[in-house]
Amino acid sequence: MSGPDLRRAAAARAVDLVADGMRLGIGTGTTANAFVLLLGERVRAGLDVIGVPTSEATRAACEAEGIPLTSLEECPELDLTIDGADELDDQLRLIKGGGGALLREKIVAHASRRMVVIADAAKHVAKLGAFPLPIEVNLFGFGATFKAVQKAIEAAGCAGELTLRKASGGQPFVTDGGHAIVDARLGAIADPERLSAMLWAVPGVVEHGLFLGLASGAILAEARGDEAVVTVLGTA
Repeated sequence: MSGPDLRRAAAARAVDLVADGMRLGIGTGTTANAFVLLLGERVRAGLDVIGVPTSEATRAACEAEGIPLTSLEECPELDLTIDGADELDDQLRLIKGGGGALLREKIVAHASRRMVVIADAAKHVAKLGAFPLPIEVNLFGFGATFKAVQKAIEAAGCAGELTLRKASGGQPFVTDGGHAIVDARLGAIADPERLSAMLWAVPGVVEHGLFLGLASGAILAEARGDEAVVTVLGTA
């Protein structure tokens, strides 16, 4: 049972949550891409929905599948967001942003009545932090912001290496919003709420990848023999 098979199994359960007339937030990443493909099949079969993509990559994927799109300016309240996660714990706290779309993902999640995460069950962890925490920062004053982020992380009781994310050509990775991303390899985050508050206190921080109190449920797929078994956390 491969990773794509598991992602498709989780996405298939999520597509069943979508009803005619829904306004959807559509996430970014490999698992969200699986959802887009299945949603496109339903739309071509007559499902009437409209979506808000969380990245330019997702926008292009939705357009290729014929999924009608809008914006939060035109549709500021959404019924449901389906998105992936890099990590999630038993309290449905998430780390997101491995694909660099964390700012738009969080904006869309906040605009939604509910958010459901779809993921490989291996993303379900006892404690957040093994996956590097993305921190989106303004490029102006980057050196000062980088040092302030280091101090904020230490003040929150965490420790680890911080690195500027690079694109494939070796240049700094730039988000759709024109910002840089610092990845914090912390190993474990004892108090995600405290770390979130400390990072928000740094003026140059635009967003961070801790999604707290946003997800209402998670659909997780794991391999058992040759089958993908789907389980649900929370309310999905």
